[in-house]
Amino acid sequence: MADTTGIEWTDSTWNPTTGCEKISDGCTNCYAATFAERWRGIPGHHFEAGFDITLRPERLRLPMTWRTPRRIFLDSMSDLFHQDISDTYIAQVFAMMALTSRHTYQVLTKRHARMKALLSRATFWHQVAEQGREHFAGCQEEWLAAGAMLGGEPLPNVWLGVSVEDQRWADIRIPALLGTPAHTRFLSCEPLLGPVWIADHIWQACPCCEGESHDEACARCADQRCESGHIRRLDWVIAGGESGPGARPLHPDWIRSLRDQTRGRNVPFFFKQWGDHAPEDHGHDRGRLTVVDPRGHGQDHDDPCASQTPVRMRRVGKKQAGRLLDGRHHDAFPAPAR
Repeated sequence: MADTTGIEWTDSTWNPTTGCEKISDGCTNCYAATFAERWRGIPGHHFEAGFDITLRPERLRLPMTWRTPRRIFLDSMSDLFHQDISDTYIAQVFAMMALTSRHTYQVLTKRHARMKALLSRATFWHQVAEQGREHFAGCQEEWLAAGAMLGGEPLPNVWLGVSVEDQRWADIRIPALLGTPAHTRFLSCEPLLGPVWIADHIWQACPCCEGESHDEACARCADQRCESGHIRRLDWVIAGGESGPGARPLHPDWIRSLRDQTRGRNVPFFFKQWGDHAPEDHGHDRGRLTVVDPRGHGQDHDDPCASQTPVRMRRVGKKQAGRLLDGRHHDAFPAPAR
């Protein structure tokens, strides 16, 4: 948790919970677990319990102290939808996000099923309202304003995202995200461990005008953002390689494919980092050499969107590898909610 952060796509981090468990290949070299477990068993340390799930209710009000609007990454050291975190506590977190509508919250999870089930229930939003009145009773004026945001529509200042490290998890997590009520939806393809095809999920025909863009029909679903007969379902894609001990290298064509899929469909794309490995043809002739299989890490079949060419990568460290992709930075964001 920090007022500032080194994570390139956010301004601050807020951790009302800490701790998690590894559930997929993207978790293998989790930086948060590595950091927290260093301190396990040290009396009085913030991470005395290591990376066990721990609620931090003393941090719930922290966003209220940040007066300047900012993007806030929720639970950079945890996963809010972990099964050991109660619905009631999650409702308290959502109540705070409703109260502090000046901020934009980026909520990222690998537990897509619970997120979808919980946020799709009307009873959960009643619980958010109850927890707001109970725990933030000293904020009456702000809570009255926030109450208008709990009228059955997704909170406009909360972006919901899922982690997608390879095609297997893309096929599982993206449909769950699209089925979750949200104002803004995003993917974090980091660490990217193989080629991923997402283009088929980005747009759908408008259910009112059936893709024909009839103004009269679309007037009934204006809140679904019909554009030329279609509704955007994914609003942002982040992608990047892995850093730290055991980091797995990233094939450049996996990133190029995501960039091209989003660019061709008018979706903001953010390339966060190469990670510890950089392409040899970027001028790196030192560092441990790895030849990356275009099919991806742990893949045993050919993927139709994969390059057919192995690539030579050098382990030069995150800072040296940088963030340039084909000579430029890709730093696009979705527009904030009004």
